[in-house]
Amino acid sequence: MGAEFVTLSLTPILIGVFAAIACALPGNFLILRRQALIGDAISHVVLPGIVVAFLVTGTTASLAMMVGAAVAAVVAVVLIEAIKRLGRIEPGAAMGVTFTSLFAGGVLLLEQTDTSAVHLDVQHALMGNLESLIWFSGEGWGSLLDPVALADLPVELPRMAVVCALVIVFTIVLWRPLAITTFDEGFARTLGMPVNLIGFTLVVMAAIAAVAAFDAVGSIIVIAMFICPPAAARLMTNRLSHQVLWSAAFAALSAVLGYVAAGYGPIWLGGDYAVSAAGMIAAVSGIVLGLAVLFGPHRARVGEAVGEG
Repeated sequence: MGAEFVTLSLTPILIGVFAAIACALPGNFLILRRQALIGDAISHVVLPGIVVAFLVTGTTASLAMMVGAAVAAVVAVVLIEAIKRLGRIEPGAAMGVTFTSLFAGGVLLLEQTDTSAVHLDVQHALMGNLESLIWFSGEGWGSLLDPVALADLPVELPRMAVVCALVIVFTIVLWRPLAITTFDEGFARTLGMPVNLIGFTLVVMAAIAAVAAFDAVGSIIVIAMFICPPAAARLMTNRLSHQVLWSAAFAALSAVLGYVAAGYGPIWLGGDYAVSAAGMIAAVSGIVLGLAVLFGPHRARVGEAVGEG
């Protein structure tokens, strides 16, 4: 049983946990800044950027994907400003039109080009390929100490681990500036803090997490993890430090329970086939948020300010 778990389930679960935490941490600050939809927007913009980057370079290397996503983000910003100015409509509507149009364009590109050979198609864009990230050389827990076996780990695992660590370091190093600019932008400016730069850096980190997670877990988990764990954590405490820890715990819990429920839940209920791990992880994160809404100690005070401690 242990050998089977290590081979089939260990790496997908770890990748899911790393991706969930990497998205949830910046999601806390986006929600508190009332910018929660930026996470949704990033996940939409990523798709056409990644597809175009692959069509141009012919590779799914991380650098090419990051450049493609960055270019798509710039295009999105330009389009939003153009629509706002030329159409004289409010920013939310301009964002909605731009991001949905770019995502739809990415889906059309996937359908009209042959990218399935590199696991880049509509299904993988939405659901990722978490179930296929199997560690074939993992023949038991002893493989964790075998350099040869470790060299055969799915590349998504070390990549997602590095990005998750980067996001954690970013959160720790910029904790005070992020907290102050989130709760009192005017006070932050009087202290001489580069408010716009800090906000831009936060969005960049969120984009890095989304791009890294996109290939493995798809856009559904990315969207869910930016919003659900931080929102649930917000209902558990009024202290920012506690909220961030709660969000990381909820994200990890959703990834583990979602993956297990996707693989074994249908069998336990008498079904014959597993369901999408990405879809189930997102569903579990929604259930966690629902439980927090019903039973969270601060559910009645969600509009109050959060302490910076």
